[in-house]
Amino acid sequence: MAPPWARGRIEDDFRIIAEDVATGVSPGRASSTATSWSVWTSFCQTYNIDPYLNTDDPIYAILLFAKHYRCGEISPSGTFVRSRTVEDAVRAVGQTLALMGKKDPRLTATGDTDFRLARLLSRWQKDDTPPWRVKPVPIHVVRTASNISLQSNTACAHAIADMIILAFFFLLRPGEYACSSSSESTPFRICDVHFIVNQRRLRWDTCSDAELDSTTFVALEFTTQKNGTRGELVGLSCSGCPILCPVKALVRRIKHFRRLQAPGTTPIYAYHNGSAWFHVTPALITASLRIAVTAMGPTLGFAPDDISARSLRSGGAMALLCAEVDTDKIRLLGRWRSDEMLRYLHIQAYPLTATFAHQMLLHGNFALIPNNPLHHP
Repeated sequence: MAPPWARGRIEDDFRIIAEDVATGVSPGRASSTATSWSVWTSFCQTYNIDPYLNTDDPIYAILLFAKHYRCGEISPSGTFVRSRTVEDAVRAVGQTLALMGKKDPRLTATGDTDFRLARLLSRWQKDDTPPWRVKPVPIHVVRTASNISLQSNTACAHAIADMIILAFFFLLRPGEYACSSSSESTPFRICDVHFIVNQRRLRWDTCSDAELDSTTFVALEFTTQKNGTRGELVGLSCSGCPILCPVKALVRRIKHFRRLQAPGTTPIYAYHNGSAWFHVTPALITASLRIAVTAMGPTLGFAPDDISARSLRSGGAMALLCAEVDTDKIRLLGRWRSDEMLRYLHIQAYPLTATFAHQMLLHGNFALIPNNPLHHP
């Protein structure tokens, strides 16, 4: 038992610990969890349910909550939602209760999802319409968008072109290369960029332009980016193209910043138009890509509305997949920690399946090891 003089401090410490545990995920996830818990408590109050579920079989309250959330009666949007959204809300409630030292009502004693909840979510998943996903953009869309931007010869257009190139090659999320209002916006800054020439690292602020131009390898240092390891460097070498190259794009950005004596904390998506600083936004990136798709016509297999700034990340990953790069290496570059990466890729990409039929014809003649029981005389 703590002495009286220490009780207040211990209570404050536990409150701080609880807050740190609750926010130990990305800001977006923490906000979503808080919203789901608020919806849950309001739901419980309406139906006179103990929000802490101190009952023998709490799953029935969870199932009722899921049903009302699904139909939109209590969902934040006020509209019908997909099974995945319901699953996320229920998980948030369960994990919040677990943070309070309660039992997660979704789980059995063995840690598995209660079969009734699993069966319900499975049924709803079958009723869901196919999920809409942005299409990955091929490299010729990146080339066209970059060329169109560079032709306008403005600081904004040049910044847009360079951000498109960096996002494609480094498989970046929009909040990492464009100014986003999202709580998960964690841009790379000038000081996070490393220039290397034959194993020798350059100082971006003191090296000469000639040394910058001789850069053979660039790396981005992770700080608070999602799924990145703080202090880890992820780098790429020259692509062989003077425009569509991550090395050349970063050299161009640093030269722009050095002319204006920008501090090292400046986000790489910033640009100066001669009178003030501005930022490249996801909306500008999306508009640029859609202009390129419109200019290229219907041969791409998708419409301008099918793509957005997020298409660059999946487009770069698709390019690597079509090049038969090992999926584990793609996952490492894109910082996917599971097979979630596969949700971003499309089997519709022509190079992936173009030779399948021929390969099946060549290699379809196989024999099986017999496993018939032996019959003894």
